[in-house]
Amino acid sequence: MEVAANCSLRVKRPLLDPRFEGYKLSLEPLPCYQLELDAAVAEVKLRDDQYTLEHMHAFGMYNYLHCDSWYQDSVYYIDTLGRIMNLTVMLDTALGKPREVFRLPTDLTACDNRLCASIHFTSSTWVTLSDGTGRLYVIGTGERGNSASEKWEIMFNEELGDPFIIIHSISLLNAEEHSIATLLLRIEKEELDMKGSGFYVSLEWVTISKKNKDKKKYEIIKRDILRGKSVPHYAAIEPDGNGLMIVSYKSFTFVQAGQDLEENMDEDMSEKIKEPLYYWQQTEDDLTVTIRLPEDSTKEDIQVQFLPDHINIVLKDHQFLEGKLYSSIDHESSTWIIKESNSLEISLIKKNEGLTWPELVVGDKQGELIRDSAQCAAIAERLMHLTSEELNPNPDKEKPPCNAQELEECDIFFEESSSLCRFDGNTLKTTHVVNLGSNQYLFSVIVDPKEMPCFCLRHDVDALLWQPHSSKQDDMWEHIATFNALGYVQASKRDKKFFACAPNYSYAALCECLRRVFIYRQPAPMSTVLYNRKEGRQVGQVAKQQVASLETNDPILGFQATNERLFVLTTRNLFLIKVNTEN
Repeated sequence: MEVAANCSLRVKRPLLDPRFEGYKLSLEPLPCYQLELDAAVAEVKLRDDQYTLEHMHAFGMYNYLHCDSWYQDSVYYIDTLGRIMNLTVMLDTALGKPREVFRLPTDLTACDNRLCASIHFTSSTWVTLSDGTGRLYVIGTGERGNSASEKWEIMFNEELGDPFIIIHSISLLNAEEHSIATLLLRIEKEELDMKGSGFYVSLEWVTISKKNKDKKKYEIIKRDILRGKSVPHYAAIEPDGNGLMIVSYKSFTFVQAGQDLEENMDEDMSEKIKEPLYYWQQTEDDLTVTIRLPEDSTKEDIQVQFLPDHINIVLKDHQFLEGKLYSSIDHESSTWIIKESNSLEISLIKKNEGLTWPELVVGDKQGELIRDSAQCAAIAERLMHLTSEELNPNPDKEKPPCNAQELEECDIFFEESSSLCRFDGNTLKTTHVVNLGSNQYLFSVIVDPKEMPCFCLRHDVDALLWQPHSSKQDDMWEHIATFNALGYVQASKRDKKFFACAPNYSYAALCECLRRVFIYRQPAPMSTVLYNRKEGRQVGQVAKQQVASLETNDPILGFQATNERLFVLTTRNLFLIKVNTEN
């Protein structure tokens, strides 16, 4: 069996600025343009049964504004009339109204358990679309933005089960066939989950294909499902369709689709909630084992054999418990009896009095040890010397305290941190794992639409942008840009909702749930001379921070950044903030 390679992200030191002095607040006004929408955005609020943190991450914080990275400054949203509306900006001072490019053929309000409609721009001429009811559309669009060739036409339309949202898709074209691979996210109820939230996250990798020489329609040729316990921060299919990358708090694994999935769940859950085979207690002198008997059991149905360090119990000609005891017993003094409550009670006399047994039969996990309160108190008293309610008067000599700064990397508890995993599309196994530790995930951005989306992670105080390269097995993730101190700055924004950056890394921006947008620019040369008084040197560059306040009380539902503009979507308005004037 192949083991996944443990990898690490290699930071490019030249892209870091150890002398960065922080962002200077700039009061320069930002041109802001407002467009009133003909119909409200098709927002879907969380239902009462969508109460977990995962529902909030996936659907409550959903970005209703979609950026077409194949065409500059082109954004889309879906309104309550089921229309896909597009705004493409050529000139800020001559903004037109958003135009309808497609209308969903189904009535969205008819479905009670629907999710938000989602859209992904698969290529320059293809789009994948979900209406939020569980139906997937693959649409050929022609060249979007070109009125002569743009025509949205449904090429595939099928019900795929429970409602889902689309999180990524790619187009694969070769001499023989054209395929669309898409990644669908669902949060599904797990009836037998007694300890967790009662839900699990499902990622379905669906491939739709059509042979070029045939005149047949597009059809599904492959469906694979991954299961996990947390909504992924990032999930994307590789451009060649041979793999999948996921950043998540809890790990994902591929499972078999259909009935096998249900059987596996039933088996796993039945194991978790299975009752112990027997219960046992102990004192300093003896042990008592209690076994629940089948109804109508008689003395003749039971055979118990005691040996000095072995026990064998047979019930109705079936082996019930057999194995080596943890320590020796006085087998001649040990007894058994059938109690009135239809249970078998076995008394074992310890040979080594005072010895505490951690288990009854060596290696057997089918029993449960029951401790009474007196035993618990005695154990606590024996461990009392390991703790104290008083301050250590002399920590340097007898009992030095633990210093967290002395912990090595191997001491970190990895289950509590996110991981970046790469899955092979053919074997469905994990091939590469990066433990992200304290590198908090911040956001993703498409720098080059032909490549996988980049993801931004916090490294110390900075925010570092990483570009995945699936073709480079040895150096799969490239550090391409740094936003100085942004990891630290964003942590203070408690009300932040969306985070983005320009594809050319010229600025990063985040918005709160209402009104405010914060823009953090890369350091730029100063037009005037500025001195650092503490160090007595001239400052050549300054990084500016700007704040824009939107004239609305509606919540922000969508947020997208391009090289020149920020697009902010509210329930009834679309705002454009001109960030960069130069091309």
